[in-house]
Amino acid sequence: MRWYVLAKVYGECFVCAMPPQDCRKELETTLKERIMVLDGAMGTTIRTYGLSEEQARGKRFADSKKDILNNGDILTLTNPDVIGDIHKRFYEAGSDIVETNNFSATSISQSEFFVDDPREHGGKKDPEFFQSIIEDPFLVELAHEINFQSVRLARHWADNIGSDTGIKRYVAGAIGPLTVSLTNSPDPDDAGFRVITFDQVLVAYKQQVRSLIAGGSDLLMVETIFDSLNAKAALVAIQDVFDEDHVNLPIIISAAVGRGGETMISAQTSEALWNSVAHVQPLAIGLNCSLGPDLMKPFLLELSQCCTTNISCYPNAGLPNPLSPTGFDMSPDDMHRWLGEFAQAGLLNFAGGCCGNTPEHVAAIAQAVRGIAPRIVPTLAS
Repeated sequence: MRWYVLAKVYGECFVCAMPPQDCRKELETTLKERIMVLDGAMGTTIRTYGLSEEQARGKRFADSKKDILNNGDILTLTNPDVIGDIHKRFYEAGSDIVETNNFSATSISQSEFFVDDPREHGGKKDPEFFQSIIEDPFLVELAHEINFQSVRLARHWADNIGSDTGIKRYVAGAIGPLTVSLTNSPDPDDAGFRVITFDQVLVAYKQQVRSLIAGGSDLLMVETIFDSLNAKAALVAIQDVFDEDHVNLPIIISAAVGRGGETMISAQTSEALWNSVAHVQPLAIGLNCSLGPDLMKPFLLELSQCCTTNISCYPNAGLPNPLSPTGFDMSPDDMHRWLGEFAQAGLLNFAGGCCGNTPEHVAAIAQAVRGIAPRIVPTLAS
């Protein structure tokens, strides 16, 4: 067997047994045969384990000044058994692909849990502040470790369950939207002000991408896009890393849209989003989060009609409902009905669930799309 160097991170070389271009061909072959199943909501499923703040901190972060229970990514380091068990359950439920547990694993987003907010001391968040963040050795190394170890956890269960079942399983390195916006100013008196620059976001995303590749991701997923300019920075980061490190992994791009079908901060329609990212030739583009499948359907239809690649869809389990066990309205049966309807309508190549979707929801989704032909990807000529 040949081995291929994927990336060099922090002076270490990491390798993978499958060349990335073969992974894309493999996925494209499968997508012509059937709808592939994504996973569900990591955050929702984490909450079912009832972890305490003390358990989330573990020994390593016991003395942290800020609460970190809501920093689900840190559980990769402090509670790897919980995160591994969740990956295992999603694969067993029928997921072909699971996302890594590193949605906010950049120096920028992790700073929310480990750095005092300057606004609490009469200062402000601005490019000078974020320059110190992206250069902070602790935050940079922490982000790398979360990303790398998150891939290794998912990789372990993908390989084990894939081997046991004879069905290949994949790992998608998750790249989340950040806690800052490049599009909008937070200052109503200064429309041109931005808390952070494009180049600073680019640096943080490049660090994340390299760590995800180093860990052994099969593909990269730029997801839950609410600010299309942030997403553009992530895609530039990916392309830069591909060019500089001579690698090329499949990419899935997924946007969170509001009730009007627009990305929630940058107000870009799904068709406009496709036109702005088509040049990277993603394996798929799609919609996730923000809406339940009922409200998402018209925007999914619009995207399906204009794009010339595969379509992914992993909506929330309806709208938030604090009285529901999962915090969202829809049951596994509801998701079975809606995603089955999408599949029957020829809208899907990938199906899964976002907030509120547990392994039980994903099992219902997997059952709903089984045996239904995938969406036929149109060509430019058609």
